[in-house]
Amino acid sequence: MQPDEIKSLIEGQIPDSTVEVAFEGSHLMVTVVSSAFEGLSRLKKQQLVYAALGEKIADGTLHAVQMQTLTPEEASR
Repeated sequence: MQPDEIKSLIEGQIPDSTVEVAFEGSHLMVTVVSSAFEGLSRLKKQQLVYAALGEKIADGTLHAVQMQTLTPEEASR
């Protein structure tokens, strides 16, 4: 799976998101910045990202996902 495909999956599910994707071996690292994360716990933010990637995780295409989830305010610090 290509980084652009992952970026599109997440941006398609999380409103107003900006996504950066990197692979390190078989490990996927994503940084997602979105105003949709305002007021959510870290767990809830991660659940939104996992929901966007759920099908690819379930079928084994993706595994070992590391993520950073930030609001625009958090990202600007």
